[in-house]
Amino acid sequence: MSNSYKIRSTKIGNSAGFRLPSEFYREHPQFANADGWIEVLSSDTAILRIVPQADDDDEENSVLMRLFLDFAITEALKNNTLQPYTTEMSEAAHKLIDGVELDDE
Repeated sequence: MSNSYKIRSTKIGNSAGFRLPSEFYREHPQFANADGWIEVLSSDTAILRIVPQADDDDEENSVLMRLFLDFAITEALKNNTLQPYTTEMSEAAHKLIDGVELDDE
């Protein structure tokens, strides 16, 4: 579920911002009117995190998940060692567990 969208720098009032294409919001309506933040990873790389508005029922359950994901992202971005999970990595992992059977307890 990884789609790339071209963004453009634009002036917004007295500030600057980025404009997302309308197809982004059509394909991901949960991000409309959401807040977020941007973290600079290096001189030419930044990561954008958009947090959709949560339903009241989901909010209590999602707090721990958000804390865990924030921790995981912070750890993954340390030392710039984050790398994409490739097909080769997946195949190697499947070979490791091929033939393993679990006992039902």
